[in-house]
Amino acid sequence: MPRRQNHKLCIHEKHHQARYELQSHRGVQPAAVMEELPSTSSHLEDNSQSSSATVSNSTFQGSSEAPSTTSTFSTTSDTTSDEEDTSQDEEDSRSSDVSSSTENTYSDTLNSMTSLLEEFLLHKYKMKQPIMKEDMLMIIHPKYHNRFAEILKTASEHIEAVFAVDLKEVDSTIHSYDLVSKLNLPNNGRVWDGRGLPKTGLLMTVLGVIFVKGNCAAEEDIWKFLNMMRVYAGRKHFIYGEPRKLITKDFVTMKYLEYRQVANSDPPCYEFLWGPRAHVETSKMKVLEFLAKVNDTVPSAFSSQYEEALRDEEERARATVPARPGTTLTSRHVPWPGLAASPTPTEDQDF
Repeated sequence: MPRRQNHKLCIHEKHHQARYELQSHRGVQPAAVMEELPSTSSHLEDNSQSSSATVSNSTFQGSSEAPSTTSTFSTTSDTTSDEEDTSQDEEDSRSSDVSSSTENTYSDTLNSMTSLLEEFLLHKYKMKQPIMKEDMLMIIHPKYHNRFAEILKTASEHIEAVFAVDLKEVDSTIHSYDLVSKLNLPNNGRVWDGRGLPKTGLLMTVLGVIFVKGNCAAEEDIWKFLNMMRVYAGRKHFIYGEPRKLITKDFVTMKYLEYRQVANSDPPCYEFLWGPRAHVETSKMKVLEFLAKVNDTVPSAFSSQYEEALRDEEERARATVPARPGTTLTSRHVPWPGLAASPTPTEDQDF
């Protein structure tokens, strides 16, 4: 295969994998770890049964109408009437099918354009290029430009739920946007120098599991959850590289995670806690909101964790006192111990 054709195939494969990663991360509901997440299946069942009952009642009512008390119509006219009714029913059915087909096509087109826009936004982020509104509109068919705000909102929400980055307008005069990491990770969430996709989503996920497991999670529970997301220790991931190093080394060095041996464990077992930078740059409520988006639910669905997060918010509010000018310490002033000495992995250029 010619080199140029092989390069195009590689690019197509990476774009396909990016879409697969987005789809596989959305709506992940690992019940083994998050036992308190309510299931929506019962609501779907109720709706299904309600719909079935409505159809049954409608059919029953239609079939039990009182017969006519007069017999002035002949057999021929009855047959003709039945044929006309049948013809009208078929015409109504065809009209309904066409309408339904049109709606489905319209919905599929919107979903397709949303997926394309997601890929475009991630590509611009990875290449460290500005995201311009005029460029985004070129991806969307002119017929749907009036739905641009809706498509952009959906695409950005999908990306936020996977990568924990927010789409923000950085220049309103030229309508320039950027994807900004929810945490103050180096290189706007890429962790290492160079290009690549954000690693913030993985960190927020680990922080979420720690919170849900009582603010201290066994390493086994962390990997049990991540395996449900198709993230495996020792196996290079399209977005995160080698996740074990990222979690047990890099995030620990950056003080986002604490990784320690369980006391008196033999053979040695390890557990994770929030690191000091995590306490500074995020909160239990923010992490819970991220988990809720990943699971397509609301924070209050995690009942006990939601109550704890509310108490944490109240404590933070009470602890916040007006500081004199020049005395405020923000997360950006916290040094990065050991980070400068860490080698920049060349494999990050591939994801």
